[in-house]
Formats: sequence, structure tokens, C-alpha cells
Amino acid sequence: MNRTTLSLIAGVTALAAVTGFAAVSSPDAGAANEAAGTAARLPVERTSLVCPPPSTSDLAETTYTSFTPVTKGTEGEGKAALEPVARAAGEGDATSEDGKGEKSVLEPEEPGKPVVGDASGGEAPALLGIAEGRFAPGWTVQQTTTVTAGTGRGMLGAACTAPDTEFWFPGASTDTDRTDYVHVINPDDSAAVVDIELYGKDGALKTAVGEGITVKPHSAEPVLLSTLTDEKQANVTVHVVVRSGRVGAAVQALDDKLGGDWLPASADPSGSLVLPGIPKDATAVRLVAFTPGGADVDLKVRLASPSGLITPAGNETLHVKGGMTAAVDLGDITRGEAGSLVLTAADASVPVVAAVRVLRGEGEKQESAFIPAARPVGTRATSVDNTAKGTTLAVTAPEGTAKVKVTASAGTEGGTAASKTFTVKAGTTQNVEAPVPAGVKGTYALTVEPESGTPVYASRTLATKENDVPFFTVQPLPDDRGSVAVPEASEDLSILQK
Repeated sequence: MNRTTLSLIAGVTALAAVTGFAAVSSPDAGAANEAAGTAARLPVERTSLVCPPPSTSDLAETTYTSFTPVTKGTEGEGKAALEPVARAAGEGDATSEDGKGEKSVLEPEEPGKPVVGDASGGEAPALLGIAEGRFAPGWTVQQTTTVTAGTGRGMLGAACTAPDTEFWFPGASTDTDRTDYVHVINPDDSAAVVDIELYGKDGALKTAVGEGITVKPHSAEPVLLSTLTDEKQANVTVHVVVRSGRVGAAVQALDDKLGGDWLPASADPSGSLVLPGIPKDATAVRLVAFTPGGADVDLKVRLASPSGLITPAGNETLHVKGGMTAAVDLGDITRGEAGSLVLTAADASVPVVAAVRVLRGEGEKQESAFIPAARPVGTRATSVDNTAKGTTLAVTAPEGTAKVKVTASAGTEGGTAASKTFTVKAGTTQNVEAPVPAGVKGTYALTVEPESGTPVYASRTLATKENDVPFFTVQPLPDDRGSVAVPEASEDLSILQK
């Protein structure tokens, strides 16, 4: 057998390893000259997620919730676990005082049913989650933390995310009232090297130690923004760039008086952005935007309300200078109705990132959360840790009328799944009446699946009250990346003759 034949077999074997499927058969006459068909979408076989350390407060109470939607074509074996990042390197095998080995934070038993874990106090570490086989497609993990007092008190929610190499965080701050951290988590076996750049209203801020930060293998590095620069600015854009390796990254924004939350990364820079699901009782909304290029751009600002797209009086546009962070206070823009911001650059070739800070409550009883520009739902998106009274699901169809199926899973402690289908008119946002599992006990997952071709954006708000303060957190719902496009290939044995 010659080397060319071996190469062909190796290539087919590699495809089988990635997709879980490969077929080899003798080609029909003329098949070698046929063009490859359209790409098929197959379930992913492995998903990795990282979760930042939830809090340094001794009063912190954190719940971790995991869920994998049931996916066709994944009836085989599999497993998933969420455990400390350091343990993934073999450093977590130490025994506890009673001599027993440490356990994972959670290990799902089956797709279609959420499972929870918890942690108390300020010592909970960053976590790494790995799901394989039938647990991998669409695996979603949420950490929700409640801190009842102190700087950043409130509900802090973060969807654990896949490692990447670049992140944009408009909406951070180095002001005296804020304590903002960038948490960088390295899940891999080799060190990662990261640059952290800060941009304020006049451009790049001078930073002392923001370049070439080494993050050790299987570790998390919290970086306090105020240690990177002496400049105090209310609105800052943070840019995390990975020189080598890959990391997870998130900004924890903590205010002395206005509570705190996690600031998720904005969608990639674009000339068109959607920031979905501003709570209808928001008392103040601040829009922060940044363009990484050298060109200025005017952003057209519109609110997708239940009745259609509205241009807010006095805030029709936001001028964003190249390389500088721009901000505008929009007040109570939603005025008691569901709403999402739709931003459009006058020059579509100038990309922008954006986020809003949202306040609920009045006076000393205010709490804050952040909504970044979101990626579309795509094929499917999932949120977890939902309850019938504490959850609001907002769906936006900025370009055309959309049909959306929402499925509520069984509860963590029992219940039967239920589904509803909704129509969202073009240019509107709806707080849909999501289904609730029959006989539900515990919390449950909500899965959103668009059934029409128009783009759909969504977010989920969790809310409760603590000492009359409206605790809340908002997470956008991007595509869960549960499937991957695999080109259809045909054999071309003519290469053996070359």
C-alpha cells in the first residue's frame, strides 16, 4: 500500500473522529467529477466551558446549573463534569479533612434534565467544564451568585463560556465608586499570554502592566482595572487579546452603591448590533459604545418595543470617535414595556461594540446589570436556573417576523417538559409567556429555537427581592453551538494515479 493510499485512509479516519460519522464506499461512475454536496450539520462531540470565580465576599451564595438539550443523533455514551480549573491539571486530587476525595461541583446524569451544584463564601474557584458524547451538543452552564451586603451586593449571573482569543467589554469603569476586575481563566496545559487594553473617552489609557500578562496553565488570574491605570473614568472599554493559547474572560463590575453584576463580552465588532431584553421597569439605561478603527461613526439608536421600532427623542444618534469610548444616558427608555436596543452604523464598514448598564429601583435601593450586544440565537439557545415567577424571557426580531419555539425542561427535582410557539412581529421585542413544566420542582431550562429564517435575538432576566432591593441579572442567549457544519465529501480515487 503506497503513501498516497495511506493518506486517503488517514483523512477519512480523521473526519470520522471529528464528526462521529464517516462512510467509505466504491464511487458510482462519474462520482469523482461530481461537486461536493452542501454541508451537513452534525452534533458536536466535545464541549468545553469555563466559569470565573463567583465572588470574594464571605456572604456569597452561588448556584451552578447545568443542562444539555436532548439532541437527535446523540443516543450513545457520554459524560460531563464541572470541576475546579486546577483539578483538571491533576492538582485537585488532595483529600479533605475526613479523608475523602474531592468531588466535581456537578456531574449531569442524563440530557434533558438540569442538575445543580452550589458553593458558599468567597473561596470558590474558577471552574472548567468538559462534556463529551451525548452531553456535548448545546451544553449550557450558569452560575448565579447572591451577595446581600457590601460593594457589588446583588445578584450576579454569568453564563459559562467557551475559551477564545479575543474579547471586548464596553461598559467597564475605573471610577472611584467602581471595583472592576477582568478575570482571565486558562483551561489548558500550557501558559497563555494576554494583553489587556483600556480605552476611555479620549482614547487608549496608559497602562503600567497590561501587556504580556502570563496566565499559568489551569489557573485564573483576576486583574483589578484600577491597578492598570491611574486614570479615573466612568466609562471604559476593555479589550482582552490573547498572544498565545486561549482563555475565558469576563469582567466583574462592582459598585459601592448600585450593586454589581458580570459584564459579558460584546458580540464581535459590527456595523449592526442588537442589545436584547432591557427590563421594562428599568429606571436608568446607559449606552456605551466603542469602535476599534481609526474612523468616526454615527450610530443610529432605536428601541425595538412591543409595537415596533422607536427612535428615542433627543438620542436619535450617538457619535463614536475612532478609538474612543462614547456613552449616553437614555433614562427610563423602556417606559414600562419590553424593549431592546437596535444600533446601526451610518457607515456599515466601521465596526462597533456596545453594551448597556441597566438600573432598577430607586435611591439607595438600586441594583445594576449589564446587557452587551448579542449574537443571534441561530439554531438553538438555552438558559438555565429559571423559575416561574423569577424569570423573564425577551425575544427580539429586528428584521422580519419570526416564529419561535420555546421548550421548558423538566425541573431539577421533578416535572414534565412543556413547549409553546410564539410569533414575534418584525421590529418588535416581546416578553413571551414562556411555558412552565407541569408539576415542576426546582429550577428548569428554557430552550429557544427559531422556526423561520429571520434573525432572532433573546435574553433571560432573573429577578428577586432582598431587603426591598430589586436583585436581578440578565444573560443574552446566543447560539449554543450544539452542531457543526461538515462538508459532504465524495471519493476521488483519481488522486491515486497522480
